[in-house]
Amino acid sequence: MTAGQDERAFRALTQKITRARGLACDSYKDRCLRRRIAVRMRARGVHTFDDYSRLLDQDQREYDLLLDALTINVTKFFRNVETWRALAPWLEKLWVARRGEVRVWSAGCASGEEPYTVAVALAEAARRLGQEQLLARARVEATDIDRASLERTRAAQYPDAAFSEMPPELVARYFTAPPRQPAPELRRIVHVAKHDLTSQPPPAPPYDLVVCRNVVIYFDRAMQERLFTLFADALAPGGVLLLGKVETLFGPARERLVLEEPRERIYRRAGA
Repeated sequence: MTAGQDERAFRALTQKITRARGLACDSYKDRCLRRRIAVRMRARGVHTFDDYSRLLDQDQREYDLLLDALTINVTKFFRNVETWRALAPWLEKLWVARRGEVRVWSAGCASGEEPYTVAVALAEAARRLGQEQLLARARVEATDIDRASLERTRAAQYPDAAFSEMPPELVARYFTAPPRQPAPELRRIVHVAKHDLTSQPPPAPPYDLVVCRNVVIYFDRAMQERLFTLFADALAPGGVLLLGKVETLFGPARERLVLEEPRERIYRRAGA
């Protein structure tokens, strides 16, 4: 197969996936798409995009496995723990300003480690302020497009390996003994829902904190700019945006958000 034929077959396949399952393939970086489609092709023993397209026609269940491969994220509790340390004083400020009614959106929550990390961080802010009784006022929206990720988030059962970066005292305080599950007060404030960042508005803005780490990097520049604007729109005045360490804000949103912690990619929307 020539390079031109390969490119046409790849485009036809991604358009087919978009039509069948609504995933905005044209917004993802080609290299990322090709690499993750190749994982499923190897798993099914096919060698060309045309062959894989025919396989999808023959086995509709393969679409679910493909979407799992395309949207998979690797995460842990308190991943890059220094980021969460830097975020802690901002959470306290938000807690005081909102009297505990802090609204958070974990966008692209993967298997739930991130939204439950946020829940722990909020519980710790409440504890430091002597206001543990107000934790029930907080709300963390955990969203993702991936079916399997959402199922894991709802189940909220995690292996010990997921806690390798989390301070041990916090694990003991907020999680059960193996199999590790979040304490009931955390589960009550985390709400899980399916959501497509590329085509749907934020679930329930405005938010005091938007967390979207290492998700935007998989999209092309036009979609990245659109998502940054969406996050800025979703934040309440004074709200905070947390991105991944390799992600840099650009486009119109850059004029609306102040970079407060350059190393940790913590931004704040101007206002009260």
